[in-house]
Amino acid sequence: MTKAKSRNLTAWEDVSEAISNFRLATLLGWLDVAQRYRRSRIGPFWLTINMGVLVGALGLVFGTIFNTPMAEFLPFICIGLILWGYCTQTINESCTSFISSTDTILQLPIPFFTYVMRTWWRNTVILFHNLVIFPLILIFFGKFVNFYALLAIPGLVVLSFNLLWLAVVLAVLCTRYRDLTQIVQNVMQIGMYVTPIMWMPNHLPEKASHLMLGLNPFYHLVSIVREPLLGNPPMVTNWIFSIATAIVGWCAALLFFGRYRSRIAYWL
Repeated sequence: MTKAKSRNLTAWEDVSEAISNFRLATLLGWLDVAQRYRRSRIGPFWLTINMGVLVGALGLVFGTIFNTPMAEFLPFICIGLILWGYCTQTINESCTSFISSTDTILQLPIPFFTYVMRTWWRNTVILFHNLVIFPLILIFFGKFVNFYALLAIPGLVVLSFNLLWLAVVLAVLCTRYRDLTQIVQNVMQIGMYVTPIMWMPNHLPEKASHLMLGLNPFYHLVSIVREPLLGNPPMVTNWIFSIATAIVGWCAALLFFGRYRSRIAYWL
């Protein structure tokens, strides 16, 4: 594929080309993680250690504040923080997916969606490193997952599909408007406090639950993965909302990406 041809691809062709050469994105993502912890004996598991310390500290503090049994609250906050870290890092880093690869984009005819998948895969690798903490906490409290845990797999797929379309939109917008990156980071920071990550849904008064849960997309996306891992079937509402968001989001993202794709190289 020549450089000129790569610039004239439609949004759908760009995404298709990138997916067909998925190994390139995964290789780049692996190299990013390896490069970050080069010469470190523990490597990426430093992330796991940091997350474990954070889970223990916040679990102890907020579990005490809300007077919730640790056997119930610690697994909840553990999987919540891990998933929220996955969402936050993927979204924040997607803002610079194109900017951080400026030299490569201007020289090689690689589909733009490859750089988005690179960001997503890098954070997916980190996610699986951090998930090691969850079974350790379950074992500590003498708990085990049940068959509902299998639903976490399609839940994670739906969550990833939502993150990918959002990453495409933000990658394009933040390439054009550089200040938007800081706004996105601030929004995600606030989002952590209005999403049941460090507090449980039953801690909310009934009047506030509709606004902070029903209209909060991150609550639905986190729930379709977290609830099965905690041994609970996720509500049908969570699945409907998450799948609908993925479908509508991807349709809008492809239209947006198709319109502004040819301008990305000029904005770098």
